[in-house]
Amino acid sequence: MTRRMRLLVAGIICAVVAAVLVVVVAGPLSRPSAPSASSPGAAASPRVSTTVNPATAPAPPAQGAYLGAWVGPDVYTQANEIAAVDSLQTVLGHKLSIVHTYLKWQAPFPTPSDMAFVRQGSTLLISWAGTDTKQIISGADDNWIRTRARQIKALGKPVFLEWRWEMDRPNLRSQEHSGADYVAAWDHIRAIFSAVGVTNAAWVWCPTAAGFGDGQAAAFYPGDNEVDWICADAYPGYGTNASFAATVTPFLTWASTHGKPVMIGEFGVPESYGTQQRAQWLRAAQHVVLADHQIKALLYFDANPPGQGPAGRYALGDTAALSAFRAIADQPYFNPGAAR
Repeated sequence: MTRRMRLLVAGIICAVVAAVLVVVVAGPLSRPSAPSASSPGAAASPRVSTTVNPATAPAPPAQGAYLGAWVGPDVYTQANEIAAVDSLQTVLGHKLSIVHTYLKWQAPFPTPSDMAFVRQGSTLLISWAGTDTKQIISGADDNWIRTRARQIKALGKPVFLEWRWEMDRPNLRSQEHSGADYVAAWDHIRAIFSAVGVTNAAWVWCPTAAGFGDGQAAAFYPGDNEVDWICADAYPGYGTNASFAATVTPFLTWASTHGKPVMIGEFGVPESYGTQQRAQWLRAAQHVVLADHQIKALLYFDANPPGQGPAGRYALGDTAALSAFRAIADQPYFNPGAAR
């Protein structure tokens, strides 16, 4: 039995005891369901569309939202990455609709773990790291970009492609230079992919959610005609106790003016919140997603980046958080079928 399974079994026992007490005092419980578009609190959302052919590239589900994750092992190897995803999927009782992977600018693709996730029927979200935007615009990397385009085309499976995520972070400014430079580089890369005939990639634009609170992110937007999915990575401020709603509301408000499906490409609640508060935070996040029908994909960051203290560790390692995430995964709303 894996560590995740032992944690979950212990959590289920605690949950059953708590549920019995609640039923005795307050009557039967009911599982929250997605509000209808006309119910109070349900966010109105624009009609969503993409620029790609849904027969070959990932399309938003007609109902509900895809659920996925990046699952980072303590020591990264291809075998450990496959085992980490398998372990989470065993706890959830089914495959992830989307498996998040990270790809350096000139790293090999596809990797053995990429192929394992494709073979199990999951769709890859490929976060492809960038290089200097001015170098891309100059054409110096065109041959390499064509190589990457051919690799993704040859995969023959639909993928989400997220080029240089969180481009609005201040520590990337020396590489991205400006919003205009980033947009020009994005357009340059996408034009090369189009010339190569890549039709199986949906282009995901993914700054930080915080970038919509401080007004920085929108300057990097390539435009509705160049973006398929609008995305944000949503974490409470380091060392704060911000809710998921407070974290994503500025982004969702901005996204509501664009007719694009929304993805939460990364989200996580840190260990510093404590066991029970982490579970409550995840349950509250679920309600935000259920109420906003423009959100079509939700991906957890199930990992502990090296060198981080409890405020920067997000792995679903404790029983309460893991059980809360499984409760999300159990809902039909988050199981609309594997992305095409």
